[in-house]
Amino acid sequence: MESPAVQPKAPNAEPGPKPDAKDHLKSPPKPEPQAKLEPSQEVISQADARKAAISNGPNKVEEKKTNPFLKFLTFFLGSTPAKKRSVPRILLLFAMLIACAAAATIGYRFLFVKAKAKYVTATIKRGDVESTVVAAGILQPHNYVDVGAQTSGLLKSLKVARGDRVEKGQLLAEIDPILAATALASAQAGHQDLTAQRKVKQALLTLAKLEKARNDKLLKAGEVSVEDRDITKSAYDAAMSTVNSLTAQILVTKAAVDAAQADLGYTNITAPIAGEVVSITTLEGQTINDKAQAPTILRIANLDTITVWAQVSEADIVSVKVGQDVYFTILGLNDRRWTGHVRQILPSPELINNVVFYDVLFDVPNSDRVLKIQMTAQVFIILAQAKNVLLIPVAAVGSASSNSAIMVRVLKPNGAVESRAIKIGVKSEIMAEVTEGLKEKEQIILSEIKPKGKTKNALSGQRAP
Repeated sequence: MESPAVQPKAPNAEPGPKPDAKDHLKSPPKPEPQAKLEPSQEVISQADARKAAISNGPNKVEEKKTNPFLKFLTFFLGSTPAKKRSVPRILLLFAMLIACAAAATIGYRFLFVKAKAKYVTATIKRGDVESTVVAAGILQPHNYVDVGAQTSGLLKSLKVARGDRVEKGQLLAEIDPILAATALASAQAGHQDLTAQRKVKQALLTLAKLEKARNDKLLKAGEVSVEDRDITKSAYDAAMSTVNSLTAQILVTKAAVDAAQADLGYTNITAPIAGEVVSITTLEGQTINDKAQAPTILRIANLDTITVWAQVSEADIVSVKVGQDVYFTILGLNDRRWTGHVRQILPSPELINNVVFYDVLFDVPNSDRVLKIQMTAQVFIILAQAKNVLLIPVAAVGSASSNSAIMVRVLKPNGAVESRAIKIGVKSEIMAEVTEGLKEKEQIILSEIKPKGKTKNALSGQRAP
């Protein structure tokens, strides 16, 4: 405990009010018993008394009036005894001192301590990478035939349906043979008529020949005139011409008979190749007119092999060559790949939405019949590939081309950042091969996160060594 300081009476203190005359009759009050102090407390009390005596001097009073720091302490500590000092004021003083220290620490860190940078990194690892040209493709049969009608008439019967497998020479459909049979009969009749006429003319030709030969002999003997001999010769020549004309007409009618016979045979439509019926365009009961247009009844395709027609843009077609490896996937089976080789690049382009595309063809086997006609394929033509190599994300190399050198930043295990020159090999849309400059499991910096939330990309300021 702290004993109350002894306050000596100031020499210039004004006298108080005079005591009442009766006050001397009152007994003086008993002094309160003082608590017994410990030795250490007595020493402290004496020291406080000396300090208080000195502080009450005239010079100290003037210093309190002029020193702001002492005024500040006097406001919180006061000049009263320690027992009577205000505890809230002391606590407020301590709180203000702590707040000032915290503010000073924060200000120092804000002004002089640099915030530690944060990075977005990627780990260098091994894997496979390939550079490809991506294109959209359509599946078509490798070999197909549109089966049509070569004669006119009513489609009497259709012997197959879509999806049926057929063999070469199998009957597919029948056209009503009445018209073809009638045409055949008419042609045969005309042919027979001309044949009969030629026989008559040949007999007359034989007679004219005999008369001409006889008159030639008589003319030499002088028994007939020249005029008679000329008449018989003219008759012979006319008969010969008539026979030759009829012979030519008979050839025409023979051709007409053959054509009519063929038309009658065309009323039975057979399969030209083995395959599957993939489409039917003419149904039973419809009339076929082969004179107006080439009628198509159905299509037969061999689906054992499928041809993919890939549409490659003019910007990528310069990199595509015959023989390059290629693979594709289809919707619903993204985890399965069909592979092949580029077989043909068609020279004629196709304009789609003002973009020029070229058709690239390649074949794939289809023994399990999973691939169907007109399916959409996502085609990947492989330009270059590498297996089990060090890979780096494309975000770290940007638009740098394959087989080029660039500068990147590597984050060391101790947190240090190192700039390093590397070389890039095969590059895909996602990853790029690193041929020099990096090791497996090293951390490559992709971007830097600044304290204010702004992100600095690793490619900014990037340049080749």
